[in-house]
Amino acid sequence: MSVTSRWIDIPAGSASFGAYQALPKSGKGPAVIIIQEIFGVNGHIRTVAEQYAQDGYVAIAPDIFWRTQPRLDLTYAGADRDKAIELMQKTNVDLAAADIGATAAALRTMPEVTGKVAAIGYCFGGLLAYRAAAQGSVDAAVAYYGGGIQNQLEFAAKITVPMQFHYGELDAHIPTSAVGEVKERFAGRGDVEFHIYPNADHGFNCSDRPSYHQHSAALAHGRTLTFLGERL
Repeated sequence: MSVTSRWIDIPAGSASFGAYQALPKSGKGPAVIIIQEIFGVNGHIRTVAEQYAQDGYVAIAPDIFWRTQPRLDLTYAGADRDKAIELMQKTNVDLAAADIGATAAALRTMPEVTGKVAAIGYCFGGLLAYRAAAQGSVDAAVAYYGGGIQNQLEFAAKITVPMQFHYGELDAHIPTSAVGEVKERFAGRGDVEFHIYPNADHGFNCSDRPSYHQHSAALAHGRTLTFLGERL
């Protein structure tokens, strides 16, 4: 294997939580925090972490639901989807954002991390990447179809690091009007990018979902790598 992976523990006050770590073949590099959807650090999220490790990054996916159900690994339909929604509703977003901050702080102490730290979040994780940028715990952030960002625009003015947003035009969960509201708050920011994919729906990056759209996912990944290469 060209990457090595394992679960590690991240300190959080008097407690700790698990995170899935994937290291590049070189064993070191700049870092990316891969922030889960509402389905836990499941097979897809672990694969994404490994993908970024293949790209030369120290990738780590923290377990956001550790306070309610650690090591959650759900699929995208039926009872699993219902459970994921229930757990998301029980999650304190402020505490989850603090967990991203704790993950970033832990990465900065690791000898494997030789550069800056970025956050890349998907769906609920996209909102948390946005919040991590607002609290200044990461050096750059990328939000894929970040749900609810349009409802927390009071944090936009606090963001001073570069950000990149990816949205599917067919996403009924995040209508174009909501994307417009977010975009308006970052008007004039040369270090903030918005990419909208005409034929893509919510979750277009996830190959385990029916909404997976290969062309949009490939474009988004390439744009994310360019953004990280320029910013980290």
